[in-house]
Parts: sequence; C-alpha cells; structure tokens
Amino acid sequence: MYSKTKHRLIKDKAILWGICILATLTAVPLFAILGEVFINGYVQLSWSFFTEPTPTAYKTMQAIENGERIPGGIANGIIGTILILNMAMIVAIPIGILCGIFLSENSKNRFAKIISYLTDLLQGTPSVIVGIVTYIWIVVPMKGYSAIAGSIALFIMMLPLIIRSTEETLKILPTSLKEAGLALGGNRVRVMLKVQLPAAFGGVFTGILLAISRVIGETAPLMFTALGCSFIRWSINKPISAVPLLIWEFFNDPYLQDMIWGASLFLLLFVLTLNVLSKYLKRKWNQ
Repeated sequence: MYSKTKHRLIKDKAILWGICILATLTAVPLFAILGEVFINGYVQLSWSFFTEPTPTAYKTMQAIENGERIPGGIANGIIGTILILNMAMIVAIPIGILCGIFLSENSKNRFAKIISYLTDLLQGTPSVIVGIVTYIWIVVPMKGYSAIAGSIALFIMMLPLIIRSTEETLKILPTSLKEAGLALGGNRVRVMLKVQLPAAFGGVFTGILLAISRVIGETAPLMFTALGCSFIRWSINKPISAVPLLIWEFFNDPYLQDMIWGASLFLLLFVLTLNVLSKYLKRKWNQ
C-alpha cells in the first residue's frame, strides 16, 4: 500500500514538473519576441513619432547621413487605423450581436445551422483571400482603393468572431433568466434586450475586444483595399494608410527599416491593452 502511494506521488510530481517545463518552453518565444520589440522600439517612441506622418525618402537619407534620428512618425497610420476600425465596428458589432442572438435562440433551425456553418467557414478563411474578394467586390466597382474598402475587409473578418462569442455567451446563461422574464409578461424580444443581453454583456464585450485585436494587425486585406498613403488623410473614399501597412512599407525601404520596431511596439502595446482590458472586464462583470 505504501509503495503504491509513493509511486503515485512520484508520478504526480513528474507530471507537474513536465507541465511546468513545457509551459516555460512555450513562454520563451513569447518573451523573446516582446523583449526584442521593446528593446529596439522604445528608443523611437516620442511625441513626434505619434503626431507626424511618415518621412520622405529624402529627409530620411539626410538624417542618416548626418547621424540624426529619423524624422517623422506613424500619425498617418494611426489615424487610418482608427478610421478603418471605427467604420468596421459600426457595422460588425450590431450585425454580429443580432446574428449571435438568432443562432442562440434557434439552434435547431435549419437556416440557423447553415448560418452557423458559414460563420465557422468564414472564421477559417485566410485574410489574404478576404482581401482579394473585397478587392473584386469593392475596389474594382469603386475604381479605386479607399478606407471604405479596407473597413469592409476588416468587417468580414470581425463578424464571425462577434457572432460566435455572442452565441456562446447567451447559451451559457441560466434558462431561469429567460423563463422569469417571460413569466412576468415580457415578450421574447423584450426579455432578450432587457434581461438576457445585459446579463451576457461581459462575454459579448470581451468577444468584441478580441475581434478588434484580431484584425488590427492584419496587413494582407489592407494591401488589396486601402493600399496606403504617405500623409495624414481623413477622406474615407481615397487610399489611406494603417499601422500594419506602414510596417510593411518600412520593411521594403532600406532607409526606414529602423522605424519598423517603433511601429511594431505601438501595435503590440495596443493589442496587449485590448486583451488585458477584455480579461479585466470579463472578470469584473462576472463578479
């Protein structure tokens, strides 16, 4: 009996140490990436980096020859990212929530099953395919790249994430909430909007934040739709820049490659903030 207990304890400790080692090995690449981006990117962060547009090749060459810091920043990319994201969210959030509600309330409906299958299919579609399709559907008919086309591409990518998070959050709610609302005389729409959806707000909002963090770093769809712009632009029907596009442009320009780290650090911190915020809000709402 004693030998069996000792054997179980040894086995338990071996499994525990194995899990710890594997978890550490998994975390090493993450911390290596974060460390590399932070070490090379924080020196570029300044007020001008966030308020000035991308410098021209001539100004960059002059600064490098004189041993000075590269002038300019990524303001055009930040403004473009905000515009494209806001337009995508305005459409994706209400449609995604309504579709999620429909799927959660009609899970056995044949039409709902088709929508659910298409949602999974859309969620697994590569972003470059989304960009090509949006180019054919929007850019070609409009005869030009634009922020509108870029926002539609991001909308397509955000939609399945919001739908699925809304559906799954509503499904885990206790049925007593719905039954109590109906027993008090409310119809299905009123009970959903006044009782169930507020109760599921934490999970739904978390899904929205995760959808935003998922698409904010996408480059391929914007290459086919927004194209990019070297100066600050507020027009939504013309080519516009975005931070992921700037990173790609910096990579292709030998004089601007040092700015990759600053732009990458900004994008990384933005995504990290959204993820931490989503975790905090979910935990706070559950409490």
